[in-house]
Amino acid sequence: MFQKRSASRPTARTGDGLNSVLQKLRDGREGRPGSVHEVLRQVEELELTIKRQPTLRKSLLSMSLKEAYLEVVDLPGREVAAAIEQVMIAVTRNILGGDGFGYSLPCRGSSDQVYLDQLDRIVLKDKHALVTFSSTSSVRKVAVLTRVMQLIHGVLCRGIHVTKRDMFYTDVKLFKNQKDSDAVLDDISCLLGCTRNSLHVVASEKGVVVGKLIYNEDGDEIDCTKMGIGGKAIPSNIDKVGNFRSEAKFILLVEKDAAFMRLAEDRFYNRFPCIIITAKGQPDVATRLFLSKLKRDLCVPVLALVDADPYGLKIISVYMQGSKNMAFDSANLTTPDIKWLGVRPSDLDKFQIPEQCRLEMSAKDIETGQHMLSEEFIQQNPEWVKEVQVMLESKTKAEIQALSSYGFQYLTEIYLPIKLQEGDWI
Repeated sequence: MFQKRSASRPTARTGDGLNSVLQKLRDGREGRPGSVHEVLRQVEELELTIKRQPTLRKSLLSMSLKEAYLEVVDLPGREVAAAIEQVMIAVTRNILGGDGFGYSLPCRGSSDQVYLDQLDRIVLKDKHALVTFSSTSSVRKVAVLTRVMQLIHGVLCRGIHVTKRDMFYTDVKLFKNQKDSDAVLDDISCLLGCTRNSLHVVASEKGVVVGKLIYNEDGDEIDCTKMGIGGKAIPSNIDKVGNFRSEAKFILLVEKDAAFMRLAEDRFYNRFPCIIITAKGQPDVATRLFLSKLKRDLCVPVLALVDADPYGLKIISVYMQGSKNMAFDSANLTTPDIKWLGVRPSDLDKFQIPEQCRLEMSAKDIETGQHMLSEEFIQQNPEWVKEVQVMLESKTKAEIQALSSYGFQYLTEIYLPIKLQEGDWI
């Protein structure tokens, strides 16, 4: 097990830090990673548990909650196009019947997005409000909504995908700002009862993956061990991805691009068979969909490596329970039972991270941490509560890069192997 050193904080220099640590390991003065088998033993036990008892995704229907909450599903393009036609027929009938031009849209305010303990994720209440063309407060939204549905219908009929940026440039004078055209995509998904991916309008690629994974993408075979240190961009149109094959023992979900690059360049996945994924910060829809699909198909553990600050924990929560603005699609976007591997607030003392590498929490950080502590999602896990309390009591935080105080390869050579060997995740 990892043994603490003296209470005095080291002032390691990046250049010789790792050599010093490795020398201490050879001299037996420091807890050390064992063989690959020893490091992976507890990960393999966790993997076997998951494969024996794969997580069954609970749905609103299975929990008899379908009437109270709204949930969208994946639909083929032709069905979505047909649904748009039915909406416009209904709108036309309302106009001819003297009821005016408008739409009954699901409400997506903060009070309508709730965490359901039964499902362990955020969902959207099934509540609607009428937006009409005759009202000055909603006339522009109705116009934008109608125009975007027209554009989506054309895309679906052609069987192609377009980016949100493409959509914006089709009618710049109407949309004025890309946020306006982007925002109604979620309204349209809720209105039609389909996932946003089913609309064939995607965001630019952001997430990347590298490691022990082979899959097919639109007819091409992708081998993620041959993607260099930059990794393979996770495609925006996830419906063209499938047939996952892997010998990985776990998925390592990384918050930062810098940590991802270090892991990829050191070929961490060759020594400890794994798949490494990052969304380079706040997770995007494509990366969340990709991770969820990967976990369901491979049934391997997902271990998260994030900064030891409130925002790192918030990122894990988005992957696990979903985000409020996408509550209507949480069934497809969430990956339950992610383990928090590090960097945890308790690691700062355990691994004797130097004081000069720790950061003082700002008033905003503390406010965010206190808010996270009150979340039902956090309260359900006593170990998570303890970590947040450690952070708030010490009023300090640290990024993954703080580990580089012992050397640039300390993350891959010492920290992660010891964490895996000890099964030190929560």
